Amino acid sequence: MTDLHDILLDKRAIADKVEELAMQISKDYTGKELLLVCILKGAFTFTADLMRSLTIPTTVEFIQVSSYGSSTTSSQNIFIKQDVAADLKGKHVLLVDAIIDSGKTLALVLQKFSERGPASLATVALLDKKSRRTENIHLTYRGFEIPDIFVVGYGLDFSEKFRNLPYIASVNPLEQP
Repeated sequence: MTDLHDILLDKRAIADKVEELAMQISKDYTGKELLLVCILKGAFTFTADLMRSLTIPTTVEFIQVSSYGSSTTSSQNIFIKQDVAADLKGKHVLLVDAIIDSGKTLALVLQKFSERGPASLATVALLDKKSRRTENIHLTYRGFEIPDIFVVGYGLDFSEKFRNLPYIASVNPLEQP
């Protein structure tokens, strides 16, 4: 059984941070249309809330990248399971991720997308485990820096469980749920 521990970020703290990020992004992209690219599955809740809070024209696409499987640590074997359908050439693209750990996933997507000729390519992540970073990546927008612990909720899972929690909590994965 998986044991939920402390609530790190409650519903209100998350909502406030999403609003803050949306205000800054809207300001930075005034007069431009922004293409949000949601990195599935973990970022779908964050992307939906962020998109509703933006005050600029936006469209959304989805990419699915895998590195975790059913483990609590990245397998380091990263691959794109589903790519975006949109042509990125000349578009302002914002990659939206729920959490950045080593940075390997985001580095792969940034490299692949930069080759497609976007007008601009930026990143936003709700959670950043900066202490675990192994890739030299720059987050354009960052919500919260968190310690090196495994977290679930607000779209993040452990073996596909806990995505529905309205908060972010630490877990002690004693065994698979």
